[in-house]
Formats: sequence, C-alpha cells, structure tokens
Amino acid sequence: MILGVSLFMTSCYYDAHLELPPDDNGGVVPEDVSFAADIQPLFTAKCTSCHDGNIANPDLRAGSAYNNIVPQHVVASNAESSNLFNKLPGNNHPIDAGFSLSADEIALIKAWIDEGAENN
Repeated sequence: MILGVSLFMTSCYYDAHLELPPDDNGGVVPEDVSFAADIQPLFTAKCTSCHDGNIANPDLRAGSAYNNIVPQHVVASNAESSNLFNKLPGNNHPIDAGFSLSADEIALIKAWIDEGAENN
C-alpha cells in the first residue's frame, strides 16, 4: 500500500510554466521579447517603407520608433487595448499595406506589449 501511495503521489506534478504556442517554424515566441532585438528589426523590415516619418505616422524607423509608439499607441501590458496591436497589417490595418504580418509576427508584437512594452 505504501508503494501504491508513493507511486500515486509522484505521478502527479504541476507544470509551473505555461507553454507558448509554436510559431510557423516549429519554434516558440520567446518569453522575454526584446524591443531592440525582436520588434525594431520587424518594424524596419516590414513597416518603414510607409512609416518613415514622411508618409504615415507613427514613424517606426530605428532610433525613434519606441518614443513614437509608447505610450501614444501602446498600452503597456495590454495588447488588446493597444492601437498599435489592433491596427497591424493582417490585424485590421487601416489601409492596404500591400502585405500582412504573419501570425507569428503579430504574436511576437502582442507578447512584447503584454510583457510591459519595455525599451529593452
């Protein structure tokens, strides 16, 4: 009986960390999303052809993007209430950007905002 109780008690465990959903490449969205390493390169690659300080606001070029979007377009720790998140290409962008962000890219931006939208 002691052996049976021991097996029962050790067979149950608590998973302390939620698993993140896989991205398109089978990876996962990082737990600590960095603005400089993850978000700004995405803006530079996908958004600055229009959001360059001349055509459309906010200006998302490197060096100015963070100060142009936080707090004006981003509600830190609440992506669902953030104008930036709600207007991403592929997620209700106000004009046809000629492309859309992938679900993984949208999830990355959402994770960054939900983690507090830090300038890291």
